[in-house]
Amino acid sequence: MTITELPTARTGSQPPARRDDATPGQLVLTHEQVEALGRELDALRARVVADLGEADREYIYKIIKAQRTLEVAGRAMFYFGFFPPAWAAGVVALGVSKILDNMEIGHNVMHGQYDWMREPSLNSREFEWDTVCPADQWRHSHNYMHHTYTNILGEDRDIGYGILRMDRDQRWNPYYLGNLLWASGLMFAFQWGVMLHDLEVENLVRGKRRWSDIKGLAKGMWRKASRQVLKDYLVFPALTGPLAPLTLAGNASANLVRNVWTFSIIFCGHFPSGVQTFTPEECENETKGQWYLRQMLGSANIIGSPLFHIMSGNLSHQIEHHLFPDVPANRYPTMAPEVQAICEKYGLPYNTGTFSHQILSTWKKIAKLSLPNSMVSDDVEFSVKVEPKKADVA
Repeated sequence: MTITELPTARTGSQPPARRDDATPGQLVLTHEQVEALGRELDALRARVVADLGEADREYIYKIIKAQRTLEVAGRAMFYFGFFPPAWAAGVVALGVSKILDNMEIGHNVMHGQYDWMREPSLNSREFEWDTVCPADQWRHSHNYMHHTYTNILGEDRDIGYGILRMDRDQRWNPYYLGNLLWASGLMFAFQWGVMLHDLEVENLVRGKRRWSDIKGLAKGMWRKASRQVLKDYLVFPALTGPLAPLTLAGNASANLVRNVWTFSIIFCGHFPSGVQTFTPEECENETKGQWYLRQMLGSANIIGSPLFHIMSGNLSHQIEHHLFPDVPANRYPTMAPEVQAICEKYGLPYNTGTFSHQILSTWKKIAKLSLPNSMVSDDVEFSVKVEPKKADVA
């Protein structure tokens, strides 16, 4: 996105942001403007948190009830799996159940979004979800590593998951010619990719990490994955007797539906055109306002219906999620207009688009980055320069 496509600051006590004439596509914000932006976002968060209550409690309980009902219905349908429409209905119901469990329930609960309820079953440190990745390992790789170092090259391993080249500043090698193939494999087996993420396999291969360092992680993965495999591919199929092969296929299909959908939503929120990355040097001594700015520039939203937002775990509001990861996600749709207005006020982009636009943009980037930089054009990128505070200049 070029600077000429961006609105300029219009309101507020801060002076408007300005373009850097020496660097086309760069917006210049003063330190004071960035800190003012941070205070506005802090105020928005505080206002929403103070309003949390019964409506939010009822919302998550309704989602849990719907998820459990769909799971029971889906598994029941497989007892009639000899009738193709019943088998297909079972796959859809179980697949939707798994999506809700992973995204609108599991992901959000483990972010601590419902810890304020003091409900043991919704405690972020105790919750376990219906996927092969152990919850405690996910909380480290996602809650800590990703949300602390969002889009910082070399520190946020979600940039490519150690498998893909997702930024021009990642050094190219012939392995990345398979970018599209590796991305497709990750999409179809996404729960397994998430499980292996904390192992840092690429660092094991390079000798930066020892096998002895991952023994505890591997044991946890084995325990969780074996239980999931036993449940989906042995116990529940066996319960349907002679229909066991059809039930096994149905369970595998439901997991596939969940994997493809989850991958697509997450990649649309992190990698379409216009999402920015940062160097560690750019983020040194980062203030809260600068952290907020990085989250806004390093995320993208997806336009959709209320049902679409629920099915995405409200990660269709990835910008708001990166800004406020521990605020209940059902609040993001009402927070989004205020966040967008703050972006417009300071001349910042608010990266949003339809699902088809964002997913097409993402796959184009995956294909483009499979090639060396010298073989593809460099898109004009929007960037923000933060001037040092006046005291530092003096």
